[in-house]
Amino acid sequence: MTAPRIPAHADRAHSFNAAAAQYAANRPSYPPALFDALEELAGRPLAGARVADVGAGTGISTARLHERGADVLAVEPGEGMAAQFRRGLPDIPVVRGNGNALPLADSCADFLTYAQAWHWTDPAQSVPEALRVLRPGGALALWWNTEPDDVEWIVEESDRVRRFFGVDARAEKTAAADRLKADPSGRLSFTRRDVRWSRRVPVDTHLANLGSHSAFLICPEERRTAFFAEARDHLLRTFPDGIVEETYDVFLLVATTP
Repeated sequence: MTAPRIPAHADRAHSFNAAAAQYAANRPSYPPALFDALEELAGRPLAGARVADVGAGTGISTARLHERGADVLAVEPGEGMAAQFRRGLPDIPVVRGNGNALPLADSCADFLTYAQAWHWTDPAQSVPEALRVLRPGGALALWWNTEPDDVEWIVEESDRVRRFFGVDARAEKTAAADRLKADPSGRLSFTRRDVRWSRRVPVDTHLANLGSHSAFLICPEERRTAFFAEARDHLLRTFPDGIVEETYDVFLLVATTP
């Protein structure tokens, strides 16, 4: 059977707007250890800092930054995602915009953060914008929840996704977090930190999380439904109680300005 076409980059980026509620309800958050590492690498606390969280989506990372005491402004390009953000976090400001043309003043932020979002930007534009918006000594922080390569059931599921789409989804995500690709120009020097964490969720939550990724959102419904029926069978053989132990490696990249 022919693998479904992977949609164009722009189509995948826009696909989240119609699935914002699914995204908010099922995507994983981030562990406290991630923000400890961010503060260590940035050399300053989040408490009291001015933070612009770009590509904020439904506010998963924004909420965690706010809980750390940061003064956060969210930047989100998608209308549907921004609307879901406002429903979930009505007390945190969100503006429409993207990393290639930030709707922010010069030297206004102590931190510029991108959770699962930097790969949607063009570094030729987003790096100069980051340097413009950050104050001297400010930090650009990029991070991604990614699948580990030493958990058997996760590797097997990733292989099934790869065969379904005819691409290596795990390699694609790892490449997105590569420090050289974060700024090919070399103007920023990134330090990387990896943080492992896990969560326990019902099988339906795990499948809805997987289905909230852009390639599946644009996949034809019939093909998508068949894939997830098979995926459920595999999961229930591994987790007969219906509770999935999801493990993540967060790739964190931090660069500070002079």
